[in-house]
Amino acid sequence: MALTGLESIESLSDLTALCFGLGADSIGTITQSERSLSRTQASSGLIEQARQAIVGGQDFLGDTYCALKSVEARRPEGQTYTPASIVQTMLAWAGDQTTPARIVDPGVGSGRYALAAAQKFPEAHVVAADTDPLALLMTRATAAVLGVGERLDLVLGDYRSLTLPQIGGPTLFIGNPPYVRHHQIDHGWKRWFLDKARTKGLGASALAGLHVHFFLATALHARAGDYGAFITSSEWLDVNYGKLMRELLVSDFGADSIHVLDPESAPFADAQVTGTITCFKVGEQPESVKMRQVSSIAELGTLAEGREVSRARLSESTRWSVFTRVSPTLPEGYIELGELARVHRGAVTGANKVWVRRDGETSLPASVLFPSVTKARELFTAGDRLRVKDGLRVVIDLPQDLDAFADDERHEIERFLSEAKKAHVDEGYIASSRKSWYSVGLRAPAPILATYMARRPPAFVRNDVAARHINIAHGLYPREDMSEELLDNLARYLRGSVRTSQGRTYAGGLTKFEPREMERLPVPAPETLFEIGAL
Repeated sequence: MALTGLESIESLSDLTALCFGLGADSIGTITQSERSLSRTQASSGLIEQARQAIVGGQDFLGDTYCALKSVEARRPEGQTYTPASIVQTMLAWAGDQTTPARIVDPGVGSGRYALAAAQKFPEAHVVAADTDPLALLMTRATAAVLGVGERLDLVLGDYRSLTLPQIGGPTLFIGNPPYVRHHQIDHGWKRWFLDKARTKGLGASALAGLHVHFFLATALHARAGDYGAFITSSEWLDVNYGKLMRELLVSDFGADSIHVLDPESAPFADAQVTGTITCFKVGEQPESVKMRQVSSIAELGTLAEGREVSRARLSESTRWSVFTRVSPTLPEGYIELGELARVHRGAVTGANKVWVRRDGETSLPASVLFPSVTKARELFTAGDRLRVKDGLRVVIDLPQDLDAFADDERHEIERFLSEAKKAHVDEGYIASSRKSWYSVGLRAPAPILATYMARRPPAFVRNDVAARHINIAHGLYPREDMSEELLDNLARYLRGSVRTSQGRTYAGGLTKFEPREMERLPVPAPETLFEIGAL
């Protein structure tokens, strides 16, 4: 039935009275904080109306709460309610995995996840936490109407401090962790977050939002064999503070699939965010993770779809949203370049006029001078292969430990460093952020070098002279040993197949291929690369 009767509920006190009228105090042990919320009494007509709506599948109490309390008032508590269709989709995925012995909802709200899960899994014990006593009261009331209260354990408190005893059988963690920005998180909890992350060997940022805290808390609560699905904002896919979540998901937290809802789908009626559903299986480390972006809630299906992205690629990437973007269907016998090779941009010197010199222009030891590709045109003019070092500049790349040099070499190095300091190179952003400001950190020679920004397709050049490269080029590094013939064929195929339309085009026609975007280029699988390369 349609939601009506809101004119009879004018305040949160009235809503509380309705909760008691529906039997909230018959479910578990009511806390004093819940009991003190109301002294009014709901009419029998309103109680019956609410009961019928709940039996009919509506979240009457949660919808009423959202109507009474503005988005602005709910935002500091991270109270964003999930549509029932998304709740059911996530539960359907959970049901396809195994049957849980216990269900844990980290932020119960009005009970949308906890109670739907209790109905789907009639043998499971349900644990749900929330810091808002009215949230618990609404959940108790709806549970009383649905008849699932005997298996419900509601905790008034913070999920991060929840104690979960070990049980026989798997635990399903499911819900919508509250989205609260870092500046609204108490300093003590930020300290908790940093300390707990350290115990798991993870780097953490105090800028992380509350949903990231809840992911970490879940990793601490969970045991191998547990599983779960959370919906959050999608920020963590790319931002620095999301590194902890990304590291968790490719380690023992066991990401199974990640589904990004296009912003146009508006998954939350009262929040303009891009929703991301993350499904995980604790203790598993699959070879790949299913990832996709959908344009509507209806496209979510059973959360079983998505392009397979290798865990190795995810481990190396600082931005995961690129893996969710739609890409052309790969022809039979083809894979993405990233499955064969890592793509790395060259090192940033921070001051090319200091670190990049013409050959013979410096008296520094030869062991710190590395012939390198320092201009894109050097690759464009090389053709298929970079065959000679003549004409290449050298990059000065000093090791962090300078004590190994002989006295005369050390003297030249110290003179060079003194001149660099006079030019304030050591104070530059790049140099000052290095472990040793004077060590550029060139990557090893890549067997294939590629340009990545031009008004033409990238050049893919075989690096016969083992030249290094700086940040004007990408290096392609095979994940496993590849024969020279296979490398030749791969470079030949890329030269003949890659189009500017596959990159990111800017005003003026300049096309750019970021490393992760280049890794998504389709290439023949190794078993067919020989044949195609010979055509």
